[in-house]
Amino acid sequence: MSDLRDSLVNGKMDGGLDADSELAEAKRELETWKTKVEKADDVKARVLLEKLAEDESKMKAQKDMTAICKKQEQCQQDFRKTMEAIKHEIVGLETGNQVLMEKLKRYQDELESKGAESAHLKKKFKIDAQILDTEVNFTGPEKDENEDSGLQIKGVFTISQRPVVLLQGGQALITFEEEKVASQILRMAKCSVTCEKNTLDVKPKRLTLDPSAKFEVHLSVSKKDLKFFHLPPSMPEERMRDRVEISFSRPSRGGGEVEKVDYDKKTGTGQITFLHTGVAENLAVRGKYLVDLDSEVNVKVGPVYSYQLQKFQTFCGAPKRTILLDDIEDMGDEEDLQDHLEIHFQKPSNYGGEIESIKYISTGRRLQAFFCEDTAEMEA
Repeated sequence: MSDLRDSLVNGKMDGGLDADSELAEAKRELETWKTKVEKADDVKARVLLEKLAEDESKMKAQKDMTAICKKQEQCQQDFRKTMEAIKHEIVGLETGNQVLMEKLKRYQDELESKGAESAHLKKKFKIDAQILDTEVNFTGPEKDENEDSGLQIKGVFTISQRPVVLLQGGQALITFEEEKVASQILRMAKCSVTCEKNTLDVKPKRLTLDPSAKFEVHLSVSKKDLKFFHLPPSMPEERMRDRVEISFSRPSRGGGEVEKVDYDKKTGTGQITFLHTGVAENLAVRGKYLVDLDSEVNVKVGPVYSYQLQKFQTFCGAPKRTILLDDIEDMGDEEDLQDHLEIHFQKPSNYGGEIESIKYISTGRRLQAFFCEDTAEMEA
């Protein structure tokens, strides 16, 4: 009995030990699964957070893309508007340019018209005065007390502008010895000139010369004064004057005694006045002179002169012995046709006369014909 009781007790004790171990094992397994579940929850939460972050990035990217598309569309609209504005501006500028060109052409036409009108008025209102004959007696040359003729070289030059006519192709100029012959030819509407087997009709016309001018140039050149140029200011102005005076006083270089020196350091030019005549003339002919500064400087020298324009006259008119032949057709060599014209207009039967000079120009050529004073009229 006692053994049976011991075995039962031992059996109960063994059964209790097994249950405790299983419970402990279950608790450990439960803790393990709890740890796994917690880790899984952490992973799930992290994945959810990452998904939310990606969704936010995606939404932001979509918003940015939408904004960029809208901005691009706005830029395209602005570009189209700008291009339209530029096109309108170009059209406006082209229209304005065309208007300006039309104005310029109109103003040029007006200027030419005004120029022609001005030339016509100048000829129309040119003074033509008759000067009465006056008896005069020569008593001697007038003396000018204000000028010393010994210190000046004086000259008077008469400048005359020779009248000119532009001879075009198919035209000829004929100068007769007698005025009445030219008058007879000018009364005819046309002249028929025989050229071998052909007949040539030419039209005689009166010449009107453009206004010409005549004036006198009164020139005075100093015998004592000399100008110099391109002298660099390498020292103070007073020393420069002293050096210049000493240099131009040297007879070995062609200089002479100096009375006065003027020098402008800004322009590097000046003027020497010598005490005696002749020195300035000789140096002016040479054109150069050596001046002693820090080193020798070769300066340009020239005469001191003054001039006046006097007796300015303008005149115009028509030559009385010269006529123009127009509408001449080319029929052979230029010289041969000129000979035929000369023969025709020399014959009295054609109302012609002795010819002083003749010049014919064939088609395609041009020539300037100059006129001089009629010596026959001057002698008469």
